[in-house]
Amino acid sequence: MTEPTASAEPPSEPTASAESPSEPPSGPPPEPPARRRGRPSRAESAGTRDRILTAAREEFSAHGYDKTSVRQIAKAAGVDSALVHHYFGTKEQVFAAAVEVAFAPALAAPDTLAEGPPDGVGERLARFVFGVWENPTTRAPLLAILRSAVTNETAAAVFRRLVAAQLVRRVAARLDLPDAELRAELAAAQLVGTALMRYVLKLEPLASADVEEIIARVSPVVQKHLTQP
Repeated sequence: MTEPTASAEPPSEPTASAESPSEPPSGPPPEPPARRRGRPSRAESAGTRDRILTAAREEFSAHGYDKTSVRQIAKAAGVDSALVHHYFGTKEQVFAAAVEVAFAPALAAPDTLAEGPPDGVGERLARFVFGVWENPTTRAPLLAILRSAVTNETAAAVFRRLVAAQLVRRVAARLDLPDAELRAELAAAQLVGTALMRYVLKLEPLASADVEEIIARVSPVVQKHLTQP
């Protein structure tokens, strides 16, 4: 009589019921999703925009328009590139904003036309413009912008638009003459051209000449453009 053989497989363990509670997950709780890279939060400092503009002027001044990138500006400002795009858009728009801020002190020039008699408008305008250039605080950002404007057509176009819209047309609006805009452009060309040669190109002896001598020589030309027949 033979003995019964043992089963080849051990009996299976009972499985957990579907209603059995699952074990709690191990490890630390999941972190909240990170804020998207480059997007400013509501707590973003109000000075971030100014910091970007300051960095932009410095980068454009040091490297010129062509060799300056949004990434460089962002790095110099200590922000993400996406934040530069958020505030300003393209590199051209960053440059335009930097130009406007740098040029702001000169935008009060048209107001000098109404501050005295008509026969002294040339000297008042020249004195105001060269006063802006002689001040190191206001000269530095202007230098940064002009250096880019003379080496790149895109930068030059931005600068021309600002000069035309914010300076020339405002001066022309104060002249009661039929060819007021042409006169204002000629006066601006005299002043901007002299400033370019003195402060940017530094041509001698103009660069070293006393500013009072320059004002005395330029003023009659500006006066003629603005008032004489």
